Amino acid sequence: MQTAKDAHKGNATSVADRLLAWYQRHGRRNLPWRTRITPYRVWVSEVMLQQTQVATVIPYFERFMQRFPDIDSLAAGERDEVLHLWTGLGYYARGRNLHRAAQITNGALPDTAAGLMALPGIGRSTAAAILAIGFGQRAVILDANVKRVLTRLHALRGRSATEKSLWQHADRLTPARNAGDYAQAIMDFGATHCRRSKPICSACPVSDQCLAHARNLQHVLPAPQPRKTLPVRAVHVLLLLDAEGAVLLERRPDGGVWGGLWSPPEMPAKADVAARGREWGAEPNVKTMPVVRHSFTHFHLDITPHLMRARHRANIVSDSDRHVWFTRDDERRLGLSAVAVRLLAGTQA
Repeated sequence: MQTAKDAHKGNATSVADRLLAWYQRHGRRNLPWRTRITPYRVWVSEVMLQQTQVATVIPYFERFMQRFPDIDSLAAGERDEVLHLWTGLGYYARGRNLHRAAQITNGALPDTAAGLMALPGIGRSTAAAILAIGFGQRAVILDANVKRVLTRLHALRGRSATEKSLWQHADRLTPARNAGDYAQAIMDFGATHCRRSKPICSACPVSDQCLAHARNLQHVLPAPQPRKTLPVRAVHVLLLLDAEGAVLLERRPDGGVWGGLWSPPEMPAKADVAARGREWGAEPNVKTMPVVRHSFTHFHLDITPHLMRARHRANIVSDSDRHVWFTRDDERRLGLSAVAVRLLAGTQA
């Protein structure tokens, strides 16, 4: 006689088997990090994919692998070059953490969850993806796509949709074998099929086991987070050009969203930009350019660029660790934020 526990286990096995079969037919198996799987390549791809779309990541991953094909080359690389290859990808702490972690590992990633999570920038789900896909171990992942699939499968609402309960459901569904393929299957399924908007329920391999579908809740689950009015912060940026058209760049402190990157000198909204420019040998004329808004997760940043010309290269920039003069065709591979690239492009207009 089949018990409720046996039926529960059987349903989980059915879901996993169906998702694996779906992945064989419809999964994105030609993605560059899936064509030649190693723990290192899985790690880099999983970090790049955090809060970033697959289509955006692909060219970054390919360039990164061309320059840093293994963990030893990454550990030996310069941080500036790592961040240069990250320019435009955002969330730059990910690049800094990759570089630091590579230098800690002594040439090989740990093959345990505890060892991986001791490295900078690797959390529980990322560690599990590396273990399952890279090392072939049974490990339980829970990224945003997986959370959405589980929330709909079990019609989780309110208190039932806690992080703890999601991990429990994820653990129950993860098979003992083929955990790596299963991890890729459920992530792909959430990203391309059980999408946030317009899920493809008519061709879903597990629709008969999906409680959200049975209750017509698939379009309202997961419940959207309430929209918040983001605060606005304002700063000035000095675009100081020398006679040859080079722009003064300043290395930002290691902390913060653009930590360790190079950018035109930034000043508080109440700062006297002209006075700062004159300290660095600029001519008195200041051209104030249109405000550039850049939005982060928690706030908007309004940047007012001010263009000034330098009579000569200021003595303050003799310290190349903190300041450099940079041209558009400069061969130095410096890490720049997408906003810095946009601001520098404005100096060429």
